[in-house]
Amino acid sequence: MNTHRQSSMLFRICCIALTVTAMTFAIRAGILTQLSSEFSLSDNQLGWVNAMAFLGFPVATLFGGLVYNSLGAKKLLIIAFSCHLLGLLLTLSAEGFYGLLISTFFIGFANGAVEAGCNPLIAAAYPDKKTIMLNRFHVWFPGGIVIGALASQLLTQLGFGWQTQIAIMLVPTLVYGILTFRQVFPPIPEQQVSTRRNVSALISPLFIFMAICMTLTATTELGTQQWIERILGASGASPMLIMALITGIMALGRYFSAFLVNTLNPVGLLLGSALVASLGIYSMSWATGGYVYVAAILFALGVTYFWPTMLGFVAEQMPQTGALGLAVMGGIGMFGVSIWNPIIGSWIDTARESASQLSSNPELAAGQSVLANLSIFPVLLVVAFSVLLLYMRKHNAKTTLPAENEPQTNHGEDYAA
Repeated sequence: MNTHRQSSMLFRICCIALTVTAMTFAIRAGILTQLSSEFSLSDNQLGWVNAMAFLGFPVATLFGGLVYNSLGAKKLLIIAFSCHLLGLLLTLSAEGFYGLLISTFFIGFANGAVEAGCNPLIAAAYPDKKTIMLNRFHVWFPGGIVIGALASQLLTQLGFGWQTQIAIMLVPTLVYGILTFRQVFPPIPEQQVSTRRNVSALISPLFIFMAICMTLTATTELGTQQWIERILGASGASPMLIMALITGIMALGRYFSAFLVNTLNPVGLLLGSALVASLGIYSMSWATGGYVYVAAILFALGVTYFWPTMLGFVAEQMPQTGALGLAVMGGIGMFGVSIWNPIIGSWIDTARESASQLSSNPELAAGQSVLANLSIFPVLLVVAFSVLLLYMRKHNAKTTLPAENEPQTNHGEDYAA
């Protein structure tokens, strides 16, 4: 097989694996009510089940980032396939809360192993267009959520239970697993920067600041989407169609992101995204019926660029952190969501209890109350990214050469503009 065909096949394998990752998020969000009913789980317990997926992810990305140079992408994808298969089968055989906890952790670990293995693999397979191909790869996270959300909606309407919705994910899992075993992967390239130097570079004020922001951006995006069915179930709009709408917009936005990235600097794009996300979540906190879809579009436009732009900022401004830096950023984002998931579940329980005494529609009132709480995250990001924008302007002013006639080539990072 020639190099071009090999790269194309590796890219397709990665996209299928990321699609499975995304489907686990969408379908789990779509079956929370069924799980709650069948196993008599409170929303706080559902929050802990969700948390296991977000906890397994950072454990896997940290592990993968540290061992990628020795194991390589193929072994990491085999680990991902094994954990996806095991997690899905354990979910199907779960008999209660603790069984769901264990199975969901395996699925989360698989999802993290996909990210840890695929990102550096694609960068190595397409050395002349890394950014373009990585953006196209990450299209399949929102794209996979669309597939999962629509599948969950259709199967629910047809009367199929949560077991069928879990089982359909076995098909793409087996596809990418079989292709991974059969495909020849390229050798691991020599690393110009050691893992020890990568680790040292992580201990910097700017990286720590961005890592904290990553927990907020990830929770704004994924925390809201993970609970969409429980929060908006009584709003008069279809939660799964809302999820499909949100993630469809995200997929298109990421695929055609080059214009905004080149026109705006990364921090400006992050600040604008936080503003729009704040408006979107706040709008969803009072909207009902058809207006929920309008609010969801605002929310989608706000969160579309959070994840890839946070990673892009670290790659551009802190290249000495290497692949480990990207792995840690992704992992800490998911870890933040795992911490907040049980808290969000508790918010729902508390809001429902309060609303049952004051409102004729306690489910709707509880969902709107929780969305109002969630709007705090993007508001904090507006403040954080405003501070970051001022810092980067000052930093760039110090590092700018005095020669006024020097040609400007870094058009995408002119923070003073």
